[in-house]
Amino acid sequence: MSFPVVCAANGAAWEGRFFAELKRSPEPAVQVVRRCVDVVDLLSAAGIGQAVAAVVDAGLRQLDADVVDRLAAAGMVVIGVLGTDGDQDSDRLHSVGIEYLVPWDAGGDVIGSVVLLALNDRDAVAEDRAFADPSLATGSVDGTASDLLGFADNGERAARAQPGEVIVVWGPTGAPGRTTVAVALADELSRLGRTTMLVDADVYGGVVAASLGVLDESPGLAAACRQAQSRRLDAASLLALAWQLNPKLRVLTGITRADRWPELRTTAIAAVLAVCRGTSEFTIVDVGFSLESDEELSFDTLAPRRNGATLAALDDADRVLVVGSADPIGVQRLIRALSELREAQISAPASVVLNRVRRSVVPGDPAVELDAALQRFAGVRSSALLPLDQSSVDAAHAAGKTLAEISPNSSLRRAVLELARTYAGVVAPVRGRRRQRR
Repeated sequence: MSFPVVCAANGAAWEGRFFAELKRSPEPAVQVVRRCVDVVDLLSAAGIGQAVAAVVDAGLRQLDADVVDRLAAAGMVVIGVLGTDGDQDSDRLHSVGIEYLVPWDAGGDVIGSVVLLALNDRDAVAEDRAFADPSLATGSVDGTASDLLGFADNGERAARAQPGEVIVVWGPTGAPGRTTVAVALADELSRLGRTTMLVDADVYGGVVAASLGVLDESPGLAAACRQAQSRRLDAASLLALAWQLNPKLRVLTGITRADRWPELRTTAIAAVLAVCRGTSEFTIVDVGFSLESDEELSFDTLAPRRNGATLAALDDADRVLVVGSADPIGVQRLIRALSELREAQISAPASVVLNRVRRSVVPGDPAVELDAALQRFAGVRSSALLPLDQSSVDAAHAAGKTLAEISPNSSLRRAVLELARTYAGVVAPVRGRRRQRR
């Protein structure tokens, strides 16, 4: 029995020799079914299930960790062929996740035996390729790198026994206030003494940096994704890419232009969040509204997905905070969005937060009426009601500061603080009445 393999050699001489030796062999272990000209051709062969293994040259252009992961997702094992510069080629192939290597002058029988070995170890290899494991997918987060916690510049270090929690802030179209809630929640968690990473993963153009007055033309998340694709992202490099707003809060800025969405690759998002878990007690992720799996529209299941980053963040979340606007149209959108979230089969528990609550658009008691509508049409209740305080929000945006900085006694700020206390497990202080002096 011969196993079908594809080759992508970038014009290297070993491919022709390998192909000729297999043709001369009476019972070859493998059979070359396609000689690919580039990465696109290679991924096309993987998409149609043409082979079980890919033999690639170390000099193949555009070969990165994302390509290797997509080949693995198609059920293929990958074998790399070193060039004349063995050490450098070996480092490059290992950096993108290729573990099985053969020298350029190896015979066809040697390459075939390595393919068989990789196929026998396929289950273990598939586990090692999981981007969700930061120690395997992106570099070590152990030792000194994972000790960079507390975000202190004085070298203070603290070991984490448990990975941090990822909370994804999501909501329907119509700007219900996802970013406002995400920024305020991250800030309040940091003020409660919890190390927090705020990540802007909105593929339609993030505004976290602008709302905080951070002028950054090089998105931190996009750079982190690029490092994750080449398996070079670790805790130290992630913290270096993030802006530090206070000793407990850092921000990983996002893309400001919607046409840059391909930079936030699906497989890389999971890797970045895995490293975030090792550096922060809480990671707050602001994502876009759409859950459409639009790769079906491209007629290529391996094509990049515009909403892939959003879906990847939701899949990796420990909690999903669904933000809806507390008005008739906003509640209708929220109810439909909750249905979309269930259809997307997101396993993380979802909590509903109603934003911009006011009496002018809801007759009677807003808390009672809004919860009744959610219970009737969606079968859920709100976990928090955030009052409308537009003047405080406007002042915070104008100054590039958080609500706690610009208006500490704001009703909206106090409501978000209570939500943060719930997540952080902090009991609100009891305020007693002062005894009057006689």
